[in-house]
Amino acid sequence: MQQPPPPPPQYAPPPPQQFQLPHQQYAPPPQHYAPPPPQQQYGAQMAGGPAPGGDEIRSLWIGDLQYWMDESYLSNAFAPMGQQVTSVKVIRNKQSGHSEGYGFIEFQSHAAAEYALANFNGRMMLNVDQLFKLNWASSGAGERRAADDGPEHTIFVGDLASDVTDSMLEEAFKTSYPSVRGAKVVFDKVTGRSKGYGFVRFGDENEQTRAMTEMNGATLSTRQMRLGPAANKKNMGTQQTYSTNGRHATL
Repeated sequence: MQQPPPPPPQYAPPPPQQFQLPHQQYAPPPQHYAPPPPQQQYGAQMAGGPAPGGDEIRSLWIGDLQYWMDESYLSNAFAPMGQQVTSVKVIRNKQSGHSEGYGFIEFQSHAAAEYALANFNGRMMLNVDQLFKLNWASSGAGERRAADDGPEHTIFVGDLASDVTDSMLEEAFKTSYPSVRGAKVVFDKVTGRSKGYGFVRFGDENEQTRAMTEMNGATLSTRQMRLGPAANKKNMGTQQTYSTNGRHATL
């Protein structure tokens, strides 16, 4: 006698993994250069009209630039901002023509600069393993003022550690005070050793005044700095001689 066919097996969905693509297929690539959101998103934010405070700062200071980072590189790095960027400038030594390691980015509005500061600062730079280091410039024309021959305001810096160099002293101030134009550690001409003091030059008197208060007692290398005003004793064309407490230096 013929046996009846077995009942159909109960429907069971295939194992979940049959419908799952490998997880890594959806994983984003490593984010080496992370620009801010596309410009159309920024444009939507600006569509309501000009940003308030049109006379406010429209420029950002950018620091820690490598020697090869020029205006073309900065333009490409800020390309996601589109036409909101009006100019870029790398500050160079007037004698050697080499980059001083910082520059300025000018935008069409304060709001555009504020957006760039919020979305670029601390993110990876273009094609290099380095973070953007941005801050507000002291004024909308900061890049022009830093490069011109306008008045300078200098402070005395004492109690410097023996290993502090010109560049170390300059960078210690330039991070917070973009108008810094240079720094000089005074060395003994005979021994070549630091005399333990130096001078920092500013293009903005307000920043000079702030620095004397805010940086006094700050630690550089292994010692706390002691700050004070420096008197301009004589003008020698592009060089100026400063003194304080009987100490002199020509910058």
